[in-house]
Amino acid sequence: MPRFTVHIRDEWLAVPCQDTSKSILWLGTEALKRYIKNKPDNGGITSVSDTRFVVRRCQGLGLLDVDDAIEEVLEDNDFIELAIEGDTMSPDFIPCEPGFLALDGNNLTSADLVNLGKGLYKIKVTINKHSIYTFINDVAPPLSAVVYGITTGFGKFARTVIPVSKLKELQLNLVRSHSAGVGNPLSPERTRMLLALRINVLAKGYSGISLETLHAMIQAFNASCLSFVPEKGTVGASGDLAPLSHLALGLIGEGKMWSPKSGWADAKYVLEAHGLKPIVLKPKEGLALINGTQMITSLGAEAVERALAIAQQGTTMAFDSDIHALRPHAGQVEVALRFRSLLDSDHHPSQIADSHRFCERVQDAYTLRCCPQVHGIAVDTIKFVQNIINTEINSATDNPMVFAERGETISGGNFHGEYPAKALDFLAIAVHELASISERRIERLVNPALSELPAFLVNEGGLNSGFMIAHCTAASLVSENKVLCHPSSVDSLSTSAATEDHVSMGGWAARKALRVIEHVEQGNIYLGLVIYALVSPSRIRPDRNY
Repeated sequence: MPRFTVHIRDEWLAVPCQDTSKSILWLGTEALKRYIKNKPDNGGITSVSDTRFVVRRCQGLGLLDVDDAIEEVLEDNDFIELAIEGDTMSPDFIPCEPGFLALDGNNLTSADLVNLGKGLYKIKVTINKHSIYTFINDVAPPLSAVVYGITTGFGKFARTVIPVSKLKELQLNLVRSHSAGVGNPLSPERTRMLLALRINVLAKGYSGISLETLHAMIQAFNASCLSFVPEKGTVGASGDLAPLSHLALGLIGEGKMWSPKSGWADAKYVLEAHGLKPIVLKPKEGLALINGTQMITSLGAEAVERALAIAQQGTTMAFDSDIHALRPHAGQVEVALRFRSLLDSDHHPSQIADSHRFCERVQDAYTLRCCPQVHGIAVDTIKFVQNIINTEINSATDNPMVFAERGETISGGNFHGEYPAKALDFLAIAVHELASISERRIERLVNPALSELPAFLVNEGGLNSGFMIAHCTAASLVSENKVLCHPSSVDSLSTSAATEDHVSMGGWAARKALRVIEHVEQGNIYLGLVIYALVSPSRIRPDRNY
């Protein structure tokens, strides 16, 4: 069945079309329905039928007549952009003409990596020539020697010696056989992050890969030529083999690849359209491309940055600095200071603080009084995880490692994903707690027995339900998170005929953490609406489905 990819605001949506005699208007309307279905607030769109939009091709940027038949103006797998009236149509599919970010394998941060994923930067590489890895010519032992992954098979086949005449075929077969992932492809943003992070690791100079191959990867990134990388299939040791193999598969001109101007097509044609050639793998290079923790770490970087944004949201007696000096956890002190700034500022007087100045209530509920303690450990945990992820971002995590200055290759276990896996399990638990306490505050606001306010913050209760089901939705998200917070890194299944007999399950830890964070973000929307209803009641429509 033909399908088309439609860009609406910040979303890429795949729309199947069984009957291509239908109009561009139909295609745009179907895409718009899918867009609002994915948004908690419907994307601010009240009616699909009343929404006006224009459509253009991604390739060539030509406007399309909404009355034209799809089959007359589009081909299968074409990419189009839909701009809603009142929005600004993007001049391209990268937010702005990107500058360059220099990668050297040592100084990349989670924030930088997320920005690379968004297309805000292209890449250039700074390399220390004393540690560079022109491996084949400079530091390789004779190709008749037995060196894991270079003249031997992999995993259980590590004792199988490969003839010199088949060493390049060995690397090609490795990439093909390990491209065994399943599920939906990573988004363009996440695939860019994955590719950028792999480039950063290779730039460290310990992976046994040629400058020619590294530069080809940089050219693919800068052209936004992105391989089809399924989201499932890694156990997180020996590295993220399946997703990184799919990443490499496109770079060697096989499988599917996507770019903003070409859409999904065979990788060799996408590369050719951008004036690029497929990578030709040398001995060791297939293994150098696929062995590492970059899937876990790149998704973890996104999770950390989104968690940091969540953690910034949020009688002053409970926040008194002397109380928190007696239990000086950094996050607790930071959160208490933030609350004091909100509730007791000379520049921005708080009506909430004033209303409690002569309050007879001695103690508030824990969801109000214990914010610094609960939010504080979440803040500290997020910072702890950020440190783990930033260390992992700039670590060499493949195997074997090539030490050019020593002329040696040494096998080790840096590919094991336990560090980011454990950290991301902790992150999910910490961020969930922000949602859990937030949902209890929604309950306190909409329950008249606790708030002394109209039930569900609505007049004419019964005729209008107000925020009754908004609270139910928040509660359901918290419940889902409780299941998702079960740590995946406590599990391990032996793989590769018991050669890889302890694994991290870090890929699932990363995807799970992102899902928990998404639920918290959605729940915060409802808390924000409830608070907005209190401060600006005339602007909230109680009959509207929020």
